[in-house]
Amino acid sequence: MLSLTFLGTSAARPTVERSVSSIAITRAGETLLFDCGEGTQRQMMRYGVGFSLSEIFFTHFHADHYLGVIGLIRTLALQGRTEPMVCYGPPGAKRVLGSAINLGLERPTFPIEVRELKPGDRLDRHEYAIEVIDVKHGGAALGYALREHERLGRFNPERATELGVPEGPLWGRLHRGESVELPDHRVVRPDDLVGPARPGRLVVLSGDTRPCESVVAAAEGADLLVHDATFGNDEKDRACETDHSTAAEAAQVALAARVKRLVLTHFSARYSVSAKVLVEQAQAVFSDVVAAKDGLEIAVPHADEKPPNRAFEQ
Repeated sequence: MLSLTFLGTSAARPTVERSVSSIAITRAGETLLFDCGEGTQRQMMRYGVGFSLSEIFFTHFHADHYLGVIGLIRTLALQGRTEPMVCYGPPGAKRVLGSAINLGLERPTFPIEVRELKPGDRLDRHEYAIEVIDVKHGGAALGYALREHERLGRFNPERATELGVPEGPLWGRLHRGESVELPDHRVVRPDDLVGPARPGRLVVLSGDTRPCESVVAAAEGADLLVHDATFGNDEKDRACETDHSTAAEAAQVALAARVKRLVLTHFSARYSVSAKVLVEQAQAVFSDVVAAKDGLEIAVPHADEKPPNRAFEQ
């Protein structure tokens, strides 16, 4: 299971309908938090995102993307947390997050490590990697990509039975790519039973950014691209001035990268109640577009799985 929960979808300041930036990605029972705008801990409780996370990734240090870490850490401390946490961010993270973490009078009850990242860095995990993307948003700012490793090909149990391979450890060895010898000295190769390797999933979060080639490159063929769409076409000049994107520009990135789905987020307060016009402008460029709203959960299936039913806000 790989899914995203949008905890905050407003730009710069919260509105009645939208909190500020934060997205939780849940994969195989693990939760990763990307940005932590003010009030994120309440949004996590409201939308059922557990506090068992151990890593937070910050795209940059504008207030609407990180101030919530103060309240979140305080909440975790009051709950008696002792497990360590790691916070990642662009250059300057140690100074900014260090100040925020120690803002309260009491020291955290659990160890917190801050690590600084730069574009091109890669954090390798057991079944996936977090890739750090260069973006265009003033000073130090990053985007992130969660890229799963290739999966093993499908194992054919019926064919295994036909070949006389007994169910058990030999099936596992064949599925992992090992040839096995049977008691009658016949050798069965993985190619006899296992299909070609299957691609993992790719989810890309642009953070705040102007359209840029680095995001296009990172999102090539992505299953899901979440992109800054702060403004509509009528405020394209404003988007340029503030290093943000319009919805149509986000769609152009999605089109160039040939992604499967595009989710718009980080909306100006004028779109707080409805981002329908932004979706329409984006769909004039790229067809599969949705507007995020607080509490929206999106499941990301494997390419060979049936897509889940979707009920997005349009």
